[in-house]
Amino acid sequence: MAEIEPLYDKKCSCILCGKQYTSKKIRSRFVKTTSIDTDFAPVYADPENNPALYYVYVCPHCGFSSTEEFSPFFPPGTKEELQDKVCSHWRPHDYSSKRNIMTAIQTLKLGAFCASLKKEKHIVTGGLYIRTAWLHRSLGDKTQEHRFLSLACGEYANSYSKGDFKGSQVSETRILYLLGELSHRLGKHQDAVRYFSKVIENQKQSLEPTIVRMAKNRWHEIREDEKAALPRQD
Repeated sequence: MAEIEPLYDKKCSCILCGKQYTSKKIRSRFVKTTSIDTDFAPVYADPENNPALYYVYVCPHCGFSSTEEFSPFFPPGTKEELQDKVCSHWRPHDYSSKRNIMTAIQTLKLGAFCASLKKEKHIVTGGLYIRTAWLHRSLGDKTQEHRFLSLACGEYANSYSKGDFKGSQVSETRILYLLGELSHRLGKHQDAVRYFSKVIENQKQSLEPTIVRMAKNRWHEIREDEKAALPRQD
């Protein structure tokens, strides 16, 4: 009996050019986490079996890059802009084989670029940016991690204000917590307190007590740090 491999080929159809191609995916049985960071970044037992490596599908024919969260709808003018800014500059490249972290980062950036041109929901673009930050974190690249956390925070803020996270897998509790956590990591502690406070204020309506507890812990940590930073009065 043949041994089952972690990767398999998923058949894809480009929603821009209509052509068929394949992209690798990881079988769920091989995805095992050892821990989760406070911004929900999973740490995997085997870094090669990180689903973020294969999160983006890249059409080898036209370069349009998307995820399963992309809408099939193209707002007026966006197809033309994608043709002009992506397809016309595309040099045939095949991302359908096994990916490493650097290759995955390239596909995530392509996905984010296409998402912005297509005017995807902010919650979708934010998901691409935060995964890019996580991969840079795994490489120990603090500068690029900070850059993409900042981009993700901006997208999540827009998503929350416009409500486009509704109907997605991201709840209001989760997006508020994420905004607090990303603000905290970016050194915007007053913004962090504001978002964590909203999570705590709405805890009775939340179905995610673990996230509420995480928000409370973070809120207390920031407040304690602020007290410790105050000048001592003898």
